[in-house]
Amino acid sequence: MLPQNTLLKNKTLLITGSAGFIGANLVTELLKTQSPINIIGIDNMNDYYDVSIKKYRLAEIEKVAVEHPDSKWTFIKGNIADKALIEDVFTIYKPSVVVNLAAQAGVRYSITNPDVYIEANLIGFYNILEACRNHPVEHLVYASSSSVYGTNKKVPYSTDDKVDNPVSLYAATKKSNELLAHAYSKLYNIPSTGLRFFTVYGPAGRPDMAYFSFTNRLINNQDIQIFNYGNCKRDFTYVDDIVEGIKRVMQHAPEKQNGEDGLPLPPYAVYNIGNSNPENLLDFVTILQEELIRAKVLPSDYDFETHKKLVPMQPGDVSVTYADTSALERDFGFKPSTSLRDGLRKFAEWYHKFYQNEK
Repeated sequence: MLPQNTLLKNKTLLITGSAGFIGANLVTELLKTQSPINIIGIDNMNDYYDVSIKKYRLAEIEKVAVEHPDSKWTFIKGNIADKALIEDVFTIYKPSVVVNLAAQAGVRYSITNPDVYIEANLIGFYNILEACRNHPVEHLVYASSSSVYGTNKKVPYSTDDKVDNPVSLYAATKKSNELLAHAYSKLYNIPSTGLRFFTVYGPAGRPDMAYFSFTNRLINNQDIQIFNYGNCKRDFTYVDDIVEGIKRVMQHAPEKQNGEDGLPLPPYAVYNIGNSNPENLLDFVTILQEELIRAKVLPSDYDFETHKKLVPMQPGDVSVTYADTSALERDFGFKPSTSLRDGLRKFAEWYHKFYQNEK
């Protein structure tokens, strides 16, 4: 395992995308386990999906913050593509560790709305890098994606694999993030770590993800589309496992060292965070329907078969995602382990409470 070289307690952290699915869960975990800590959160609260879910996440953070009065939580509504705002945040708060989770997500949405991907994922990330250059930080951690692997045939996907053939604009922006981070690490000796997330799911997640959108459609007696006629596999990773992985990575910045030419070697790393256990989509749907019935989201006599439609692959999609997490295990002693059934059970119970019990 790598030595821990970046303590989080008594530090100021900047977490972008802090009202997002992963960001909000990360903030609450850090408040619970790393107090006293000062966390600055930024999110533009856009309406890509139901803003009430983002507000719910922020309210959950506030509850945890109240329980840990020795820590400080500050939320800023703003866009990381606003360079002046980012410069002000770094100047005022002087974060020691930065976790960039703000991004426009979604493969299919990138086909119809490319502008927002360029703004958030390229311009926004560039602004973060520039701020880290001008206000040195101990560690920059940023979200990449399993989408960078494109249609690679070799599985499981390893960070040693070439990823030069993205099949969506979203994937291209995430690969660009890795390239930009490498250049800034080399030029300005900024310790940076990219994390390729694999199909993150859980309570209060993104409604555009399959498990959530399927549930919404079934509730409304609508059909669900299962792509590639069900011949897809996804490495579903429960959000708590993702957050634990991020927390461990944050505390291990790549070491600064010089090469034979006396110039800095880039203190740069990239890791996969996935469950390393891809599930067939048809099996996933079966587990989801069982857990939705168990949580009383759907009635026990619900006719699933009439609502399942097998359809061709969508542009930008890939047939399998499968993470090689051996480097994560080697360097941080951690491997995601939440089973799909356990994770979907927690989602179904949350869904029932959020949408059905409280309305």
